[in-house]
Amino acid sequence: MIRISEVWVTSVAISLVVKGALGGYGMSMFAAQSSPPDPCYDENGNPRRCIPDFVNSAFGKDVRVSSTCGTPASRYCVVTEKGEERTRDCHTCDAGDPKKTHPPAYLTDLNNPHNLTCWQSENYVQYPQNVTLTLSLGKKFEVTYVSLQFCSPRPESMAIFKSMDYGKSWVPFQFYSTQCKKMYNKQNKAAITKQNEQEAICTDSHTDMHPLTGGLIAFSTLDGRPSAHDFDNSPVLQDWVTATDIKVAFSRLHTFGDENEDDSELARDSYFYAVSDLQVGGRCKCNGHASKCVKDREGNLVCECKHNTAGPECDRCKPFHYDRPWQRATAREANECVACHCNLHARRCRFNMELYKLSGRRSGGVCLNCRHNTAGRHCHYCKEGFFRDMSKAISHRRACKGTVPGLGVCWTHMQSHKHQHKMKQV
Repeated sequence: MIRISEVWVTSVAISLVVKGALGGYGMSMFAAQSSPPDPCYDENGNPRRCIPDFVNSAFGKDVRVSSTCGTPASRYCVVTEKGEERTRDCHTCDAGDPKKTHPPAYLTDLNNPHNLTCWQSENYVQYPQNVTLTLSLGKKFEVTYVSLQFCSPRPESMAIFKSMDYGKSWVPFQFYSTQCKKMYNKQNKAAITKQNEQEAICTDSHTDMHPLTGGLIAFSTLDGRPSAHDFDNSPVLQDWVTATDIKVAFSRLHTFGDENEDDSELARDSYFYAVSDLQVGGRCKCNGHASKCVKDREGNLVCECKHNTAGPECDRCKPFHYDRPWQRATAREANECVACHCNLHARRCRFNMELYKLSGRRSGGVCLNCRHNTAGRHCHYCKEGFFRDMSKAISHRRACKGTVPGLGVCWTHMQSHKHQHKMKQV
């Protein structure tokens, strides 16, 4: 039934194009239908909250890693178990051979279970040494989850960090360890309350050595956070999920305890970190004022801002739209930025919080450098020594030029008499 519908829709679309080519009407109708409505406005043109699509923001991006096997070429061994019997199947990692390489690009390429590609670290980079994966998202994102699919056993201890300033500083997102206190000085599975919603916790979940391959670690940024159900009204959690960069630090390898036995070289070649897929699920952070992110002229990822907002995250009002303070959009209120009321006599304005409060939080804009001999917060009266002659503003085109019909231009008494004299001569 679905395929029949698709064929029907395709047929209709083709017929419209053909009609357009022949008569014009069909093509214009098809063109109109192909322009979807702007999700930032309702059917009546009123602003409403809009958000970019949910994406895997790691897909296709470069990952900086502190260790990768293959330079020089080296042996690694994959451990398999059948009952109590354990075997090792050894291979070669060689960065110079496309069939034997395990580069960082495999972390964020298309994840195909039938053609698994795995990044792999050097062998036996064991605690206190660690291996790090660092990913730049390109701009601020609101991150919902970070997940890793392993080709090796999952780490015995690892940490996930985030940066909000493009890698200048880092704060922990989550810790995983069978020994939380020893490794990270954290209590295992500590309770999350409203007082510590922005605190990373440590858990021993997903730290088993088994499965030896294919294991998953997935961190949900909002899971268990008390204010998650009221995210719109929680600046703390809005800040908590915001990140420009993600770092994963593998701190301790799982082993079978044989790395120091007689055949320790073979054992140590069996212990490494390997990941087939790194995902960072979330949305481009636009504060409810954009439905998509685009590349600017410099190639940077920015929000396509609506609601008279501006900035990479639509985090400020665009120039001259300062009549009320910028606010994040919510499900109930779009919080559109509003233009200052300057009666077309000023090009610049500023926001004044005291005036905004005195107006009952309706208007706080103050016009700057009023032109046309006007003055006042809204350029709404004539400055000293000038007056408004409404008859001239309405009857004479020159007098009305650049003004709002009905408001007129401010004239001095001398200018007014000269103007009347010229009118009589005409």
